Amino acid sequence: MSTASYFTFPKNYDVIVIGAGHAGVEAALASARMGAETALLTMNLDSVGQMSCNPAIGGLAKGHIVREVDALGGEMALNTDATAIQMRMLNSSKGPSVRGPRAQCDKKAYQFRMKFALENQPHLDLKQGQLAQLIVEDGEVRAVVTNLGVRLNGRKVVITTGTFLKALMHVGDRNVAGGRMGDGTSGFSEELRRLGFQVERLKTGTPPRLNKRSIDFTKLEPQHGDNPPPNFSFLVDTIEKRPDDMFTLNQWKDGLFHVEQLPCWITHTTDTTAQIIRKNLSRSPLYCGVIQGVGPRYCPSIEDKIVKFPDKERHQIFLEPEGRHTNEYYVNGCSTSLPFDVQVEMIRSIPGLGAAEFLRPGYAVEYDYCPPTQLWPSLETKPVRGLYFAGQLNGTSGYEEAAGQGILAGINAALAARGADPWKPQRHESYIGVMIDDLVTKGTREPYRMFTSRAEYRLLLRQDNADLRLTERAGEFGLASAERVRRTKEKRALIDQCRAKLAGSRKEGKSLEDWLRRPEVTWNDLPEEFQRLPGEIAEAVEADVKYSGYVARDLERIATLKDMEGKNIPENFNYDTVVGLKKEARLKLQEIRPRTFGQAARISGVNPSDISALAVWAMRK
Repeated sequence: MSTASYFTFPKNYDVIVIGAGHAGVEAALASARMGAETALLTMNLDSVGQMSCNPAIGGLAKGHIVREVDALGGEMALNTDATAIQMRMLNSSKGPSVRGPRAQCDKKAYQFRMKFALENQPHLDLKQGQLAQLIVEDGEVRAVVTNLGVRLNGRKVVITTGTFLKALMHVGDRNVAGGRMGDGTSGFSEELRRLGFQVERLKTGTPPRLNKRSIDFTKLEPQHGDNPPPNFSFLVDTIEKRPDDMFTLNQWKDGLFHVEQLPCWITHTTDTTAQIIRKNLSRSPLYCGVIQGVGPRYCPSIEDKIVKFPDKERHQIFLEPEGRHTNEYYVNGCSTSLPFDVQVEMIRSIPGLGAAEFLRPGYAVEYDYCPPTQLWPSLETKPVRGLYFAGQLNGTSGYEEAAGQGILAGINAALAARGADPWKPQRHESYIGVMIDDLVTKGTREPYRMFTSRAEYRLLLRQDNADLRLTERAGEFGLASAERVRRTKEKRALIDQCRAKLAGSRKEGKSLEDWLRRPEVTWNDLPEEFQRLPGEIAEAVEADVKYSGYVARDLERIATLKDMEGKNIPENFNYDTVVGLKKEARLKLQEIRPRTFGQAARISGVNPSDISALAVWAMRK
């Protein structure tokens, strides 16, 4: 495409975001809310914020990320609260650090309400078009060009292409190009290779969707939401339904959060189901060598479950509504790429689904991604300055992981556009920090999914204290609103006052704080004056007190490692000059080029003796 053939859009943008999935919308909103002139370019404006797989948000660790996105000033949590049709707190019987909110959403309400938020965001322009080319000069991105020859000039570019790069969908031996059923694909992979990026292949999948009228619910076990419903956003009470608003389903009124909840339903596979799958494995593209991409370890297809767990008599299946005004049901736990006729036979062998009518078949998607070791912790790419990657392009799975990366990429693109230093959240500060450090340091060869077990400081990273950890920081760089910051400071003050009051009150010869540390003592055992505190304050104080010993140990550990974490390694350092480095460590360090000793220590294949060798070099220099 020659320069003469371009139509150059007259506006010069600070930030251009490519893709309007969950990473793209958070990147664009963050950038615009920080005052950067932002463009959001997507292949189809009718698919903005679409929930391609299960219309559910949150879960264990994922719910932590959503609350962190909200604490920073993002949109996912508010949009979830406004459009949820069932809400639950997972692991509610366990400790506060591993609890996680989850919501089943109305798929279309979520999508259209998110689009409305984007359309009405100051400093943000929405554009429909397919990315064809990046204009890079002197190693720095300058503009993007669409397949129709439209050029948009931008100082920074964030790419969030999801599963659409060279995407191929499989149902049995039939395949068709596309990153989502009914949508197209992008050939931008070759442009990324041209720019020097390593591009590899991953796979994901989705289950069939069924007609509610064909399901026998008398044979299923209901799963109801929690009452009262646990919300995601720290500003849930600001949700208001306008007179012309069809898509805000829930709102705060009469001092309560109102959600008209729908049940999900539980059933199980049978021995007949397993026999059908085993009999037809030769027709599965996953098992006959057609699919080359690596699939998600922690969200396997039903074929994988049957093959890898042959001794398991049955597998749990959840039937989940896709909306309040649709009969479409999602078959959670039954992702598959088997041929259509086998899918029908398999599904109808499950109790309650004997007469199931398919609305959509399950299918697998292969797509290209860029291994994330090609990124700095800011999510800026190493080969091209001013270019940022976020979402499934980096090898992650899930809406929540995408949103966490998206908001970070948007923040850092906007900061860079104004000449400010990037924000790099640390592992002890947030689950987003854990995820980014894992990705850029260790990379991933399979779709990355967040778990609480990935966070070594998870006692510090509860879902209820995300605002205390992040909101004031987000206020400093202009993303979190003044109202968010005010509420966070007020919450912190109430917690401090309550802790002081506990420390100053006595029972059985001990302070109430020491008494509350006992495992058998709960908040309800405290005097009446403490029962009048808001629930979120009581929950935070009780968790802080009961975990205080462990938290103190973690803080000591963080302080001990801080010096090493903060020691910089020159960007162009020659590791061949360091005596004592193993060959594997030398190669890994040269590939990833960590910025600090702490990051170097977490690289797979780099052991403590290698770090010691680097430390000796540092002392000599």
